[in-house]
Amino acid sequence: MENIALADPGAHLSIWGLFMQAGWVVKLVMLGLLGASVWTWAIVIDKLISYARIRVALNRFEQVFWSGQSLEELYRNLADRKTVGMGAIFVAAMREWKKSFEKGAKSPLALQTRIDKAMDLALTREMERLEGRLGFLATIGSAAPFIGLFGTVVGIMTSFQAIAGSKSTNLAVVAPGIAEALLATAIGLLAAIPAVIAYNKLSSDAGKIGVRMEGFADEFSAILSRQIDEKVAQKAA
Repeated sequence: MENIALADPGAHLSIWGLFMQAGWVVKLVMLGLLGASVWTWAIVIDKLISYARIRVALNRFEQVFWSGQSLEELYRNLADRKTVGMGAIFVAAMREWKKSFEKGAKSPLALQTRIDKAMDLALTREMERLEGRLGFLATIGSAAPFIGLFGTVVGIMTSFQAIAGSKSTNLAVVAPGIAEALLATAIGLLAAIPAVIAYNKLSSDAGKIGVRMEGFADEFSAILSRQIDEKVAQKAA
């Protein structure tokens, strides 16, 4: 009976060895999944940093806004700056407010509607910025296991071809193909699991930030509504 020697199994069954032995299809699958994993972590780190910054910006704006400073003075300080979060919503509302009064707004209801629409548009833009690229995480989280499974199927097919070609069911013949298949699956899970966890975490954080901005927009709308009523009363008097 012919003996099949395995001089150094570790050299052939190491991760690098399995990658080099894999067919071009499996290699493309592995490289694609590794690239997706790297990009996933880049998005996660960037989002964590940007969310931390916007929380700081929200806290600072709220502190200044409720400090008693006049709306006109706050608007002058922020109008020419690049604002985010509540600051962007505030500037959009005040800009519409000033434009309307400069043009001689006559309908309080129409003015209130325009201001609300301006804040809604600013809020939508801020949410789009917050949720940008989160869809990629959701896609990787759902698709990566299936892409890895595709590599697994190709690896198993390679194993069967090796069995047929050698006419032997010796483990040394089928092990490389099976190991390649399992490696493709492992890389798929390596890309998918962090993506799913990060997507859920970041989506929750974005939602909480959005709720804070929406709450501010409602409060500021009520403040401007009272001022509109006061101006109408003054004109009537």
